[in-house]
Amino acid sequence: MLHMKNLSKVYRTHMIETHALRGFEIHVKQGEFVTVTGPSGSGKTTFLNIAGLLEDFTGGEYYLDGVNVTGMNDNVRTQMRNEKLGFIFQGFNLIPDLNLFDNVDVPLRYRGLPAKERKERIEDALAQVGLSSRMKHYPAELSGGQQQRVAIARALAGSPKLLLADEPTGNLDTQMARSVMELLEEINARGTTILMVTHDPELALRSQRNVHIIDGQVSDLVRKAPSLVVEPTMTQSA
Repeated sequence: MLHMKNLSKVYRTHMIETHALRGFEIHVKQGEFVTVTGPSGSGKTTFLNIAGLLEDFTGGEYYLDGVNVTGMNDNVRTQMRNEKLGFIFQGFNLIPDLNLFDNVDVPLRYRGLPAKERKERIEDALAQVGLSSRMKHYPAELSGGQQQRVAIARALAGSPKLLLADEPTGNLDTQMARSVMELLEEINARGTTILMVTHDPELALRSQRNVHIIDGQVSDLVRKAPSLVVEPTMTQSA
């Protein structure tokens, strides 16, 4: 599903070069749930941005769902991101003036999906996160945990093959964080690959694998339950 080989990312100014990633190697198989840990400034966010096709890299290769995205132009990159990826952030990023149904609908409208299909996707996604009865409510009427569930529903409505989560429980108390983690585990059990950055060691231990990043490199890979899903053959991008 995700394969990075000898990846590097260098930020350059006229005064200095900063190596955010160097010799970065990782392979996430389809159907895995992988957590990413590491100290602040280790390269976790840079890695997640590159994985999400939000940021380019300096060297190496990156295959997403078997396709080499190296040198891919912005239009193809955007299309691939919309079709294959879902994003969940620490901030819920909900629009306060829209109800839950319309919040989940926003990215689907950008994809140009017909109204009937959007409605089916939204209702199914909100049902998966247990909020079918709240779809006409507004974000301010929900708890923090419920708002994060809406954010997860918004990602799920796009039917992503890979779900990228950046500290999705960071703004939640312990009980709500566990509830959100249980939901992510259920989503993973249904076949969605999940890659989650977290500072919470308890949550990291619950995933199938924990990848530790330090100084822009993968320093530790702990395998718990290898995926049995067969990976697609890698191809070059058009």
